[in-house]
Amino acid sequence: MLILVSYDVPDDRRRTKLAHTLKDFGQRVQYSVFECLLDEDEIARLSARVAKLTDPAEDSVRFYRLCANCVERIEILGLGKVTEDPDIFLL
Repeated sequence: MLILVSYDVPDDRRRTKLAHTLKDFGQRVQYSVFECLLDEDEIARLSARVAKLTDPAEDSVRFYRLCANCVERIEILGLGKVTEDPDIFLL
């Protein structure tokens, strides 16, 4: 499933830690936006890690789950491309 994660974290240290964590799960597509291809277990792990890194009184992190139909309708103006499943899988 394609998950879009956006965040607004005013503290530099927390924001940096959050960005590094999100890089473990997906690809940065804008400064505070990541696209992640995850299954349900990975979503739960990501959510738990994000919860430990953020302050709910100051920070905002949003997870948008995009259905297959929604992914097909993504429109990009300018640079960039939608994160795709890799064509090659190593087992």
